[in-house]
Order: sequence, then C-alpha cells, then structure tokens
Amino acid sequence: MSKLTREETESLIQEVLEVYPEKARKDRAKHLAVNDPSVEQSKKCITSNRKSLPGVMTIRGCAYAGSRGVVWGPVKDMIHISHGPVGCGQYSRAGRRNYYVGATGVNTFAEMNFTSDFQEKDIVFGGDKKLTKLIQEIEQLFPLHKGISVQSECPIGLIGDDIEAVSKKAAAELDKVVVPVRCEGFRGVSQSLGHHIANDALRDWVLGNRDGKTFESTPYDVTIIGDYNIGGDAWASRIFLEEMGLRVIAQWSGDGTIAEMENTPKAKLNLLHCYRSMNYISRHMEEKYGIPWMEYNFFGPTKIEESLRRIAGFFDDTIKEGAERVITKYKPMMEAVIAKYKPRLQGKRVMLYVGGLRPRHVIGAYEDLGMEVVGTGYEFAHGDDYDRTIKEMGDATLLYDDVTGFELEEFVKRIKPDLVGSGIKEKYIYQKMGIPFRQMHSWDYSGPYHGYDGFAIFARDMDMTLNNPCWGKQTPPWKVLKSDDALKAAA
Repeated sequence: MSKLTREETESLIQEVLEVYPEKARKDRAKHLAVNDPSVEQSKKCITSNRKSLPGVMTIRGCAYAGSRGVVWGPVKDMIHISHGPVGCGQYSRAGRRNYYVGATGVNTFAEMNFTSDFQEKDIVFGGDKKLTKLIQEIEQLFPLHKGISVQSECPIGLIGDDIEAVSKKAAAELDKVVVPVRCEGFRGVSQSLGHHIANDALRDWVLGNRDGKTFESTPYDVTIIGDYNIGGDAWASRIFLEEMGLRVIAQWSGDGTIAEMENTPKAKLNLLHCYRSMNYISRHMEEKYGIPWMEYNFFGPTKIEESLRRIAGFFDDTIKEGAERVITKYKPMMEAVIAKYKPRLQGKRVMLYVGGLRPRHVIGAYEDLGMEVVGTGYEFAHGDDYDRTIKEMGDATLLYDDVTGFELEEFVKRIKPDLVGSGIKEKYIYQKMGIPFRQMHSWDYSGPYHGYDGFAIFARDMDMTLNNPCWGKQTPPWKVLKSDDALKAAA
C-alpha cells in the first residue's frame, strides 16, 4: 500500500488497540506512536523500559540473557558458568554466532555450556559447595582458561547463595579472575538490566586489575566496545580502522579476551557500537580514566563515512588523512554494490523489530539501497534509544516499543511491507504469511553486515530474500483451509 498519512497511522494504532481490555489498552497505547522527527525527546511520544503486560506475547529476554548471552558469553578465553538449572545455560550458548579464533575446549570456550545443573536438593540445601567443586573441576579439565564468570540464574537469588564469597576464595586459590554476576533472570523488566549488571561486574572485578601497570601505548590506541562479532562483524570493522592508522587494543566482547578488557583503560578512545548494552561501562571509563567515547555506526557506506570522519576528529591529521584514504579506497566498491542492487530494491519498504542498536543503525544501510524503513521498534530500549531513533525515521512512520505478537502481525497486515526484519521467534510466522523476512539478530546465518565488506553481503542478502520467486508460489495455511472449506460447502 502507499505511504500512510499521520492520521492513517494514528487510526491504525487505535484500531489494533481495540481488542484489549480498557486497562491493557491504556497501557499499550503509551508504547505505540506515530513518528515526528521534530520532537526533541522521545518521552513526549513513546514510553519504554516498562514491565511487559502479563498475558501478551512479549519477545523480550531476561537479565540472565542480557549478561550471559550478550555481554559475557563471547569473551572467548574465559569459562562462563550458568549457575542454576541446565536449561538456561543450554539456551544461551552458541546461539548468536559470536565468531572467534581459537581451539574450542582448549584455549577458547565461548560455544561450550558449563552449568551447575541445579536439582531439587540444591534448592533445599544451597549450591555454594557445588559451585566450589565445579570451579575446581574446571581448573583440572581446562587449565588454559584465563578466568571464570559465575552467571546466576533465578534460583540463586531466591535461595541466597553467596556467589561473591565463593568467587573471592576461588580467585585467590587459582590466581585467576573469578567474577560473580548477579544477573538472575527475574531482575528488571528485560535483558537490558542484565547488560547493566554485567557492566557493573566488569567495573568492579575486571577493569582495575591493571591499574598502575605498564602498557606500551601509542597515540592511536582505540577499542571496539559493544560489538559481539556476529558473523564476523568486528573483524570487518577492524580492517579499515587499522587501515586508517588506528591500533585496536581490545574488542568487547566478540572474539575478545579478559586481557584485552583489562587493558581497555589504556586506550585513547572507546568506540561504542551497541549503545544499549555497553554505554554504562563507557561512561564509567570516561569518569574514572578520562577516556572519551563515541557511538559509531558501520552499517552502509553513508554511515560508515560519517563515523570514520567523526572518529578521525579525535586524532591528528595523520588519522584524518587515513580516514579519507580509506573512504576513497572503498568508494568504487560501494558504488558497484549500489549500482547492482539498488535498481532491484529501490522503493521497497521495510518493517523492523529487533534489540540493541539495530532498529536505528541499519536504517542508513537500507536507505543506501533505495529502501525505506516504515516501522521500527525495540524489544528492550530506553528513552535515549528512541531519542536517537526518531531523527532517523521518516515523518508519520510507525514506532512500537515491546510490541506484542498480535500488534506486530496486525501492523504488518495493514502496512504490507515488502520485507520484515526481526528475530527467530517471528521468522516463520511472516514467512508462512508469504512475506520476505530476514532474521536481524544474527543475520540469518549470514554476515558480516558491518563495514564495507559487510555492506556487500547485506545488499546481496536483501536482494536474495526480496526477489526470491518462492514468495509468489505459496499460499498461507489459513488461506488454503478457507479454500477447502469453500469447496466442501459448494459440494
């Protein structure tokens, strides 16, 4: 359908809300909005970071997922214990395609599941002794590990296990970092609090470990923070950062190590990709160590160029010249990608619903290909995420926070986008509806999507998905059912 006017978008929201009881309708109305780029603060138009309504199909995760699955899990040379029942650990391992270099089970452990496997007796008698034994067994079986994090699941907070005392004692005995993380899943309203808790654990147990120790620094030392190397994203970004003359001394936390994290306070600039998950630790390092930080966006050539020039602005002419050299080098490649795919994608409309940074960061990449994002929203955003988003979205486009399964389906049915980008929980719903879909949490088993190399893959994947002939050759199951019923009635 054609682009909705402001009145039509507002009418759509009200129409979708009509199915709710009055109390639920009033609550959900606060989380749905018509975008107005002239608004300075998102709190004037949309509410976020509130508890999900009981009974609706929220797509959020929990605090444990935010810590174990996002921030700590990709640190490759540490072992991350899921302290509690086996299910949470199994669910949170190896699901996000956090690529890394190393020999799994020897000196890298990111894809492995270490759990205390709580049973009923552990709930009754406590799990401190079991955790101590687990740490001892880890040291015997995997001696090349560089540290341990204890990621607490819900029962730990409920029964009062003292993971801090166990961790302190184990760290002294092993002479290695052992970090207790109070990320029980019931804390907070979503996985966002898990990010914050994980950042606080890094602040309290890791960052100060090398204070006062020598480090051979250069004027051009930077870090990549909040890039989890999904499909190789951080590698694709690191290539041209180093080409412009910078030295990347740490990656947080995709393909990252505990030593890199400890060295981060020696950097001259922290480069922050996923603002939602790592802004806390970036602000802490600015306050304590005086390290400036900046948010960057490496999705699509337009945003890459803007970010490279902003990054170069923190340094001298050598880096500024390096940034221009990199931009010039890759411009023909980007022009060729756009020339190939833009004619096939021009005018196509996209609806997004993802977490972290993607609902706003990928908008520029779609626009580079001539596509338009007509609806976007976050699973666990705060107000400052929407402050950044409303400037990226067009007027009268749709904003939705913690959108329910019903709401998103109804919006898609009415707006009829050419492509939906969301998560694995939504993927098969929209594919069965005959709508092209990309899994935008882990790049649908593709990637990288960051950087110049990533943009070429991004463009190919969008074309491959949108222009696949399969969409015109299938009928949704519910339409087939209606057709059969009609035949029976006619007989």
